[in-house]
Amino acid sequence: MPVFTLVLEQVVQLKYGVLGAGAFLMLTGGIRFRNSTCAGIGAVVLALLFMQPGMG
Repeated sequence: MPVFTLVLEQVVQLKYGVLGAGAFLMLTGGIRFRNSTCAGIGAVVLALLFMQPGMG
Protein backbone atom coordinates (compact mmCIF):
# COMPACT_ATOMS: atom_id res chain seq x y z
CA MET A 1 0.00 0.00 0.00
CA PRO A 2 2.77 2.56 0.76
CA VAL A 3 4.27 1.98 -2.69
CA PHE A 4 0.90 2.70 -4.31
CA THR A 5 0.63 5.93 -2.32
CA LEU A 6 4.11 7.06 -3.37
CA VAL A 7 3.42 6.31 -7.03
CA LEU A 8 0.10 8.14 -6.91
CA GLU A 9 1.75 11.13 -5.24
CA GLN A 10 4.38 11.28 -7.99
CA VAL A 11 1.70 11.17 -10.69
CA VAL A 12 -0.23 13.98 -9.00
CA GLN A 13 2.96 16.03 -8.66
CA LEU A 14 3.83 15.58 -12.34
CA LYS A 15 0.38 16.65 -13.48
CA TYR A 16 -0.48 19.33 -10.89
CA GLY A 17 2.89 20.47 -9.53
CA VAL A 18 4.01 21.08 -6.01
CA LEU A 19 0.59 22.37 -4.91
CA GLY A 20 -1.00 19.08 -5.98
CA ALA A 21 1.63 17.06 -4.14
CA GLY A 22 1.14 19.14 -1.00
CA ALA A 23 -2.61 18.75 -1.16
CA PHE A 24 -2.28 15.00 -1.64
CA LEU A 25 0.10 14.83 1.31
CA MET A 26 -2.38 16.77 3.47
CA LEU A 27 -5.21 14.48 2.40
CA THR A 28 -3.33 11.25 3.14
CA GLY A 29 -1.85 12.63 6.36
CA GLY A 30 -5.26 13.79 7.54
CA ILE A 31 -6.76 10.38 6.84
CA ARG A 32 -3.88 8.54 8.50
CA PHE A 33 -3.90 10.67 11.65
CA ARG A 34 -7.71 11.06 11.70
CA ASN A 35 -7.55 14.82 11.38
CA SER A 36 -10.66 15.83 9.46
CA THR A 37 -9.58 19.46 9.02
CA CYS A 38 -6.32 18.53 7.34
CA ALA A 39 -7.98 15.88 5.17
CA GLY A 40 -10.75 18.29 4.20
CA ILE A 41 -8.34 21.03 3.16
CA GLY A 42 -6.32 18.57 1.10
CA ALA A 43 -9.46 17.24 -0.58
CA VAL A 44 -10.74 20.71 -1.42
CA VAL A 45 -7.43 21.83 -2.91
CA LEU A 46 -7.19 18.65 -5.00
CA ALA A 47 -10.77 19.11 -6.19
CA LEU A 48 -10.02 22.69 -7.22
CA LEU A 49 -6.92 21.55 -9.10
CA PHE A 50 -8.86 18.79 -10.87
CA MET A 51 -11.58 21.24 -11.98
CA GLN A 52 -9.24 23.80 -13.56
CA PRO A 53 -10.22 24.51 -17.16
CA GLY A 54 -7.67 23.89 -19.87
CA MET A 55 -5.65 21.28 -18.00
CA GLY A 56 -6.60 18.43 -20.36
